Amino acid sequence: MYGKIHRCTVTQAELHYVGSITVDPLLLRAAGILPHTRVDVVNIANGARLSTYVIEGPSGSGVICLNGAAAHHFSPGDLAIIMAYEQVPLSQIPGRISRAVHVDAKNRIVAVDEYVTPALDDLGRPENNRLGQTYPLHRHGPADVPEPEACDSL
Repeated sequence: MYGKIHRCTVTQAELHYVGSITVDPLLLRAAGILPHTRVDVVNIANGARLSTYVIEGPSGSGVICLNGAAAHHFSPGDLAIIMAYEQVPLSQIPGRISRAVHVDAKNRIVAVDEYVTPALDDLGRPENNRLGQTYPLHRHGPADVPEPEACDSL
């Protein structure tokens, strides 16, 4: 997981739309998630989990809208987690930074946590032998969220 929007509030569910999840681009940029990226979305209220792709909504709107068949599993007001993943060569794992964007009830950024993956031993395991363990790197408030490197080309 390289980016997630944690405990966001679903604002809409549009059954008669061609798939996807519409997300405020301010949230996407803070998480380092590009438009059209495949994401998993989890409904905290009912446990539903699905994969779809992201499209941008209006900037600053706080929109989180499940479109198409996904709308059967989400209702406005539900809390959700949106997660993006990547596959990278083992040699590129150490030092990888992932982001968790925390929002309030109106999907405004409250904080962004950055985590770094530790160095690996010769067998590809974290040196502390805790597989998958990441370490807190930084916590940013809403006013000082740095621009993700992955979004520089936007």
